[in-house]
Amino acid sequence: MTETYSLNFIDYAIMAIYFAFVLGIGWLLKKYMKSSEQFLEGGKSIPAWITGLAFISANLGALEVFGMGASGAKYGMLTYHFYLIGAIPGMIFLGIFMMPFYYGSKARSVPEYLKLRFDEKTRGFNAFAFAIMTIFASGISMFALARLLEVLLHWNFHFSLIASAVIVLAYTYLGGLKSAIYNEVLQFFLIVAGMTPLVIIGLNDVGGLSGLKDSLGIVATGKGFQPDAWLHTWHYLGSGKSNPMGVEWFGMFMGLGFVLGCGYWCTNFLVVQRGMAANSMSAARRTPLIGAIPKMFIPLVVVVPGMIAAALMLMPDKGFQLVGGNQSDYNMIIPSMLVHYYPNGLLGLGITALMASFMSGMAGNVTAFNTVFTYDIYQSYINKGKSDKHYLQVGQFATIFGVAVSILTAYVAASFNNIMDFLQLIFAFVNAPLFATFIIGMFWKRATGNGAFWGLIAGTFAAAVHHGLTLAEGKGAWITQMHEYPSGMAQSFWTAIFAFAACFIVTVVVSLLTRQLKSKDDLTGLVYSLTPRIKDEPGIPWFERPVALAVVVGVISIVLTILLW
Repeated sequence: MTETYSLNFIDYAIMAIYFAFVLGIGWLLKKYMKSSEQFLEGGKSIPAWITGLAFISANLGALEVFGMGASGAKYGMLTYHFYLIGAIPGMIFLGIFMMPFYYGSKARSVPEYLKLRFDEKTRGFNAFAFAIMTIFASGISMFALARLLEVLLHWNFHFSLIASAVIVLAYTYLGGLKSAIYNEVLQFFLIVAGMTPLVIIGLNDVGGLSGLKDSLGIVATGKGFQPDAWLHTWHYLGSGKSNPMGVEWFGMFMGLGFVLGCGYWCTNFLVVQRGMAANSMSAARRTPLIGAIPKMFIPLVVVVPGMIAAALMLMPDKGFQLVGGNQSDYNMIIPSMLVHYYPNGLLGLGITALMASFMSGMAGNVTAFNTVFTYDIYQSYINKGKSDKHYLQVGQFATIFGVAVSILTAYVAASFNNIMDFLQLIFAFVNAPLFATFIIGMFWKRATGNGAFWGLIAGTFAAAVHHGLTLAEGKGAWITQMHEYPSGMAQSFWTAIFAFAACFIVTVVVSLLTRQLKSKDDLTGLVYSLTPRIKDEPGIPWFERPVALAVVVGVISIVLTILLW
C-alpha cells in the first residue's frame, strides 16, 4: 500500500497539548497523595457525574475502539449486543443491588469484599487471578497504542511501547487513582469529539444508510449469509450458522448477557473502583447508571466505522485499504479510517483520541492492579501491620511494577487479529466463575468459604478444559479437538457458560457439605436478606435517585433493542 497521508505541525501540536494536560493533572494532584487511601482509593470524594464518566472511559480503551471497530467489520450489528445485553443489565444490577455491598461494607477492593463474605483463601485466589487479568488487559492497550504509533507515525514499535508506558506511569504515579479518574473524563470527551466526524464523513461517502445497507448485503451474501445479516441484532440468532458470529440466542443471552456481561460489570474491580471512589452511597450507586446512558450510544462512534470499513473494502474506487499492509488485520480498521478521511488538524485530533482511549484503558488497569496488589496481596500475605506511609510507597512501587509487566504481555496480544476475541477469553476464565460466586454469596447466606473457593477453582478449571477441547480460528484445542466453533467469540461465550455452571454447582454442593463459619452478624451488610434496604439521602431530586435512573436506562435500552432487532 502506498501511504499518502502525513502529519504536520498542527497534528503534533494537538498531541503535545493533550500530553501536557494529562501530565499536568497528575502533577497538580501529586500534593494530595499523602496517604494510601488518597493514592489507591481517591479519598472517596469524587462527584457522581465524574465517576460515572470515568466508569465508562476506563472501559473505553483498546477493547472499545480497536476491538469494537474490528468486530463491527467482522460481525456487523451483532456487536451492539456488547452494549445492550452485554452491558446495560449488568450496570443496572451493579448500581441497584451490588454497589451498596461494595460501598457499604467499607471494602477497599472486590477481593477484600470476598474476604469479608467468605474467607481469606477466596480473597487470595481472586486477588491473584484479577492481578493477572489486569496485567493482560493493560498489555493489550499498550500493544494497540504502540501498533498505532508504529503504523501512523512510523515510530519503532518497541520504542512506542516504552514511550506510551512511561507517560501512563508518570501521571498514575504522580496523582494515583484520582489522577486516572479525572484524566478518564477528559479522555471521554476527546474520544467522542475525535471519532464523531468519522461516522458522518464515512456514511456520506458510502451513500448514506441505504448505501451502507446495500454494501453490507454484498459482504453478507459473499460469506454465505442473508443480505441483512450484518444489520440485525436478534433476527438471525435462531441458529449459529445463520449469523457471522456463529452464536445462537442461548449462547448470546447466557454467555454474553448474563455470564460475561454481568460478570464483567458487577465484579471487575477496574470499573467497580470508580464507583467506590464516589463521595456518597447515592453517588456510588448512580455511577454505573450515569455511565450507562452514553454507553448505549458509544457504538455509533466505534462499531459503525467498522461496518463502514467493511463496505469500503468492496469499493475499489474509494481507495480504502488497511494501513500496515495486512488486509486481514481488523484491529487497524479505525486508524485506517482516520488516515483515509481526516485532513491535517482533524487527523491529529483523531489520532490523539485513539491515544487517549488506549491510555485510559492502561491507566484504569494499572490503578486497579496497584490497589489489589497493595491491599490484597502485599498487606495480606507479605508484610502485615506496617504504617500507612509504607503501604503508600508499596502502591507507588506496584504502579511501576504493573506497567513493566504489562509491557511483556503486550507482545502476547500481537498474535490475535481481533483483540476483542482475546479479551473475552480472558474474561471467561476470570469473571465468569467469579460472577457465580458473587450471585450465590449475596443471595444465599448458607454459602461457605470452602464452597466459594473450590467453586472458583472448578470454574477456572472448566474454562481451561473447554478451551483445550475446542477450536476456533486456530485458537484452543491444546488438549485435543472435540468441537470447532465458527468464531473465537462463540468459543469465548461457551467457555464462560461452562465456567459459570461449574463454579455455581461446585459452590452449592461444597457449601451444603461444609459448615458455615460466618455468624449472622458477620454476614449483615454482605448478604441481601440480612442487609437493611438502602434509603436515598433526603433532598435528592427524583431524577437523581438510583431506582428512577435505572428505570430510565432500562426503558432506553429496550427501545434500542426493538429498533435494532
